[in-house]
Amino acid sequence: MSITSSNSEIVQKLWNLCDVLRDDGINYSDYVTELVLLLFIKMVHENTEAGLLNKHTLPTGCRWTDLNDKDGLNLLDDYKRILLTLSTGKDSEGNTLHADPLILAIYADAQTRLREPRHLKQLIKSLDSIDWFSAQKDGLGDLYEGLLEKNANETKSGAGQYFTPRALIDSMVRVINPQAGEVIQDPAAGTAGFLIAADSYIKAQTDDLYDLTDKQKEFQKNHAFVGVELVPSTRRLALMNCLLHGMEGDDEGVVHLGNSLGQVGMSLPKADIILANPPFGTSKGGDASITRDDLTYPTSNKQLAFLQHIYRNLKPGSRAAVVLPDNVLFEAGVGTDVRRDLMNKCNLHTILRLPTGIFYAAGVKTNVLFFTKGSEADKHQEENCTTNTWVYDLRTNMPNFGKRTPFGEQHLTPFEAVCCVPLAERKEGEWSFNAEEVEVESAEVNQDIDPRLAKSRWRVFSREFIRDTKSDSLDISWLKDANSVDAADLGTPEELAGEAMAELKGALADLEALMKSLGAEVQG
Repeated sequence: MSITSSNSEIVQKLWNLCDVLRDDGINYSDYVTELVLLLFIKMVHENTEAGLLNKHTLPTGCRWTDLNDKDGLNLLDDYKRILLTLSTGKDSEGNTLHADPLILAIYADAQTRLREPRHLKQLIKSLDSIDWFSAQKDGLGDLYEGLLEKNANETKSGAGQYFTPRALIDSMVRVINPQAGEVIQDPAAGTAGFLIAADSYIKAQTDDLYDLTDKQKEFQKNHAFVGVELVPSTRRLALMNCLLHGMEGDDEGVVHLGNSLGQVGMSLPKADIILANPPFGTSKGGDASITRDDLTYPTSNKQLAFLQHIYRNLKPGSRAAVVLPDNVLFEAGVGTDVRRDLMNKCNLHTILRLPTGIFYAAGVKTNVLFFTKGSEADKHQEENCTTNTWVYDLRTNMPNFGKRTPFGEQHLTPFEAVCCVPLAERKEGEWSFNAEEVEVESAEVNQDIDPRLAKSRWRVFSREFIRDTKSDSLDISWLKDANSVDAADLGTPEELAGEAMAELKGALADLEALMKSLGAEVQG
């Protein structure tokens, strides 16, 4: 899912408006919330003008036309009044103006931090100057999605700290292959990236839902997608995102406010598909703490708790794709218990080892686990469901990804080519690794992945090997890092000590010469 060039230009223009607000003390992360509160009113106006989004219209007095013809303090005061009305449903005298639960959820506790009326006026003028016809044609939802991605790319904090790259989201969705009629969940929804991508995938398969009956269309719009998000401001972004993509959900919207590791998670219905990138870290108390008492293996590790929630919340025969850090693959104690339980209750058929640098927390090493509840033969099986686990190593001998070397769809294409082969047709011999066949001279070689190297990255491991040889650790690698040094080539300890001594003597001689040139007396 990518935005068009015209939408990219609009995203950049919207992002540049942040410069207008710096004098008001508004930083990048606050700016996105500030902008979307106003942008949503504008988008509802544009959708209404185009005959779309008729169900969630804004009440009289709270529309774009009530703002764009005002100036000065009247403008700022009216905008504050509009936000109060949208967040409460009532006017200043307590009269009910609207009771739309989704609008109430989107604008819950909404306030502006703008202090200068001229800044608000400038924002309104800038939004009015945008070619909304082109934006409408390309999709306002995709425009909004581009703005969220821009925020994550630029701020490197808050929601962007672990922002899931769009290419990775789309790849996971293609591998999972969601179908119309399935219930798709994300227990750590963020700005709803996974849910939006799954919806876009299904729409592409069904001619924008045209191939479905009216009943099926209603299900897709209101019941197919469910998310949970802990942070109210992030949930606000998610609700707007979903609504602008035509996903309405129930009375609380597609994304519910709450903690999946608390009561909200316990009350979620079973899902056909779960796609997620749970937050990293441990339970520290507060709203994000793990308060569930129904997990088989109590833990303060959020990822292990989320993993338990996910495989327990799947229907028999249903499937999941989850981004998890390396420690989940090898942590002992409860970690071993959870992995063993996962492989008993689910067919953990694929692990994708992701390269470093694609998430904004430096040094974070992550993986995607793909699994199905039950075995291929018996979807209700709860013991020994995993017989083989295929691992794709997209980490070893890969470039250092970042702004200069962006991680993109082309890096995931070889993985999808082998992963999307049905499990029964995956052949070990075809993808066996022969170290002599592939030589990589440096980590920079073949950024788009040479087919021979891609072939060597794909290997299968039996459940017996994982249990008996790895002690149920899933931290499995076999490729040699081209930049690593073989210990056998280092020389004897005496030779290494001699080389170190020679380097030290040379450094001391250079230092003495420097001090003499500065006129300093060398002591001792």
